[in-house]
Amino acid sequence: MPIVVNVDVMMARRKMSLTELSEKVGITMANLSILKTGKARAIRFETLEALCEALDCQPGDLLEYQRE
Repeated sequence: MPIVVNVDVMMARRKMSLTELSEKVGITMANLSILKTGKARAIRFETLEALCEALDCQPGDLLEYQRE
């Protein structure tokens, strides 16, 4: 899929664990893991907003388009 999710990159930059991010965002660690590994097929704007707030970043920091 040409959309790459960089949640793991932002977590590393913020030195934040999956557990901590899960608590801040309010979604399960399983769903965060799906996002982090790039296996997600969709993301709600509500979740994207919560991730941006928790990680202090912009949507473009989390999502990237790469041509195949």
